Amino acid sequence: MNVFLKTVVERLVRTGNLTVTGPSGVSHTFGDGSGEPVHIVVKTRRAERAITLDPTLALPEAFMDEELDVVEGDMFGLLRIVFQNMDKSGNIDAAWTRAVDAVRLALRRLQQVNTAGRAKKNVAHHYDLSGELYRLFLDEDMQYSCAYFERPDMTLDEAQTAKKRHIAAKLRPKPGHTVLDIGSGWGGLGLYLARSFEADVLGVTLSTEQHLVSTERARQAGLDGQVHFELRDYRDLSERFDRIVSVGMFEHVGVNYYRAFFDKAATLLKPDGVMVLHSIGRTGPPTTTNPFIRKHIFPGGYIPALSEVLPAIERSGLMVTDVEILRLHYAETLKHWRERFMANRERAKAIYDERFCRMWEVYLAASEAAFRWQDLMVFQIQLAHRNDTLPLTRDYIGQCEKALAIHETAHRQPASKPARPRTRKIAG
Repeated sequence: MNVFLKTVVERLVRTGNLTVTGPSGVSHTFGDGSGEPVHIVVKTRRAERAITLDPTLALPEAFMDEELDVVEGDMFGLLRIVFQNMDKSGNIDAAWTRAVDAVRLALRRLQQVNTAGRAKKNVAHHYDLSGELYRLFLDEDMQYSCAYFERPDMTLDEAQTAKKRHIAAKLRPKPGHTVLDIGSGWGGLGLYLARSFEADVLGVTLSTEQHLVSTERARQAGLDGQVHFELRDYRDLSERFDRIVSVGMFEHVGVNYYRAFFDKAATLLKPDGVMVLHSIGRTGPPTTTNPFIRKHIFPGGYIPALSEVLPAIERSGLMVTDVEILRLHYAETLKHWRERFMANRERAKAIYDERFCRMWEVYLAASEAAFRWQDLMVFQIQLAHRNDTLPLTRDYIGQCEKALAIHETAHRQPASKPARPRTRKIAG
């Protein structure tokens, strides 16, 4: 391996047990020898040069293109060593990599110009993938967001149900309430709110595939008179709602549009209404989107610091009534997803191809590692117009969750499974 890359790896890997074999066949071992050993082979000098100049993007791309292989251990083990040796914001201590990161930081607002047209295109890149792919690793209800592990021994399905209960308890909907679900996914949360509270739900999404699936699910559940899903941008709405919820959508808004998002939410929420926003965030200061994630997984995506979100809320006139930080819940969720995906890897390869599977190996492993060892977390912000809309203490949240759990046990019925849409290939 070239002297520059060797220097970067020596400075980065202080703990762990990493062996790197370069294109010439010569191997070097880094770290203090602790932990499970990981051995990677860089096959080409082109990949070696690219990794030297921009490791955060070039290393996963080299793995995708089969110019880098993990011959001992796995991708998660490699990223564990890398992330545990980085600082919390994911920086590598090398002059040229710091320069690349500085350029990305300067350009981050240009990377997040999420106009209505671009937002729809960005959503299609990821969420209009084959539904068969997502069924390989998600829970039965197709919840593609952080689960809520009330107990460490919970199954993925149990934890995703607990997440829906937790959000519903914070919303406090009542029978007949109108609920807006911004970024409604495959419809699971909207159906849950309608079924549990007899609420009238409107879910909006920009994903054609998710819209088809969620609409069919409402029909199959006999709730299509109560739950409606529309292929629509939230910015085009003019109705007012008793409750608004958004789960896993805010990461796609972009920092340029935070003020517009909360201004719109304020106009859509009735004076005595409640909103709950569930989103990935970071505990550290504002930074940039990981270049691999931005290019290959979530174009236009951005994970905010709370210091970027709260000022936009304040200027909208909405009131923050509760903030909760979910630590490690997403790491556990992603562990389930990663293990399920790897167990079904051959089936995923039959839907797409080897390069796609390698890309998703990196995506799921890197995401879990970032939530375990970097500064990522999930926040839930509860919002209202008035300070007397909600009870004075948080006791009502736990009480509602217990009541919902009892009701679910007493009225347990098979979940409304997502319908199977047509399978189609989309280039990764």
